[in-house]
Amino acid sequence: MTANTRPRTVSGTTAPTFWQSATLVAEREIITKLRSKAFLFSALFLLVLIIGSIVIGQLVAQNAGDPKVATVSGTASIVAGVDGLDVTSAGSAEEAEELVRNGDVEAAILPTEDELGYRLVALESAPSGLVQLLSVRPEVELLDPADQSDMLIYFVALGFGLVFFSSAITFGATISQSVVEEKQTRVVEILMSAIPARALLAGKVIGNSALALGQIVLTAIAATLALALTGQQNLVGSLGPSVLWFIGFFGIGFLLLAALFAASSALVSRQEDVGSVTTPVTMLVMIPYFLVIFFNDNDLVLTIMSYVPFSAPVGMPMRIFLGEAQWWEPILSLAIIVVTTAAVVIAGARIYENSLLRTGPRVKLSEALKG
Repeated sequence: MTANTRPRTVSGTTAPTFWQSATLVAEREIITKLRSKAFLFSALFLLVLIIGSIVIGQLVAQNAGDPKVATVSGTASIVAGVDGLDVTSAGSAEEAEELVRNGDVEAAILPTEDELGYRLVALESAPSGLVQLLSVRPEVELLDPADQSDMLIYFVALGFGLVFFSSAITFGATISQSVVEEKQTRVVEILMSAIPARALLAGKVIGNSALALGQIVLTAIAATLALALTGQQNLVGSLGPSVLWFIGFFGIGFLLLAALFAASSALVSRQEDVGSVTTPVTMLVMIPYFLVIFFNDNDLVLTIMSYVPFSAPVGMPMRIFLGEAQWWEPILSLAIIVVTTAAVVIAGARIYENSLLRTGPRVKLSEALKG
């Protein structure tokens, strides 16, 4: 966005400069949003969801007891060297089976005359966890062991994807609604008599981007405190660098999305038509979310995502967390986003400026670009 930043004189008074106008609009966007109960509720809900999932997950992990199993005199030696079992001694096979029927134990280990020498007796389904504990497994040597468990990788991917998706959709929809509402009520005509269209766009983008980034930072702080308070400091250390990069990538990436939401919404004059013009932008937000959920362990997909501007805020932090990104890759990816964002903001400003005062039918994109 380039504009004359020198003060203009109108009827003997000095009009605000471009950046003064943009700052006023940004302040209005922030104050209006912070006064909205719906926004405050949604922000609080996201915080509670993140903190709650961390706390509940830790409590479940701590309270998950060892499998309970009953043995008799002939099978007590089978579990003697097995860790992770809660063993109950029964006087006979019938007593052990009764413990299984009553739900006191998960299974009973009873003697047999075959080569193995014992069998498992369960109630409704085979106790797979117990079977694995009792199985004889060879020693395993890993040449390239993974730094994180599959479950942890999935939840980290889910966290990045969910925060990116919810924040982008929430604030993108706010920008779209604000743009169309101002067109529909003709308020934009009053605003543009005092400030340039591009200053109005800049203020909307900057104000909502500041709110979105603030929500991301607050969520990161809350998640870090929750992990620390639940005794997961080691996870805080491994997540720290990827979370910091995620904040940086999101801060720039959302400027790109915000410009697209504002420009596309300026093409229509009714709230009912917003969905038709913002659907492509919404898809750009949804695709990274689903990709990182389903392909969080696929190095090729994550590598491609980390260099595509719309998915890099999710893809690159995941690769950093997994230890797959070289030191220079986040810098290169961030540079690509900056260049792309600048180009999109310039094109979006042209579309916004050429469409804002045009009411009635939907403005064609080619007409908006030509002016």
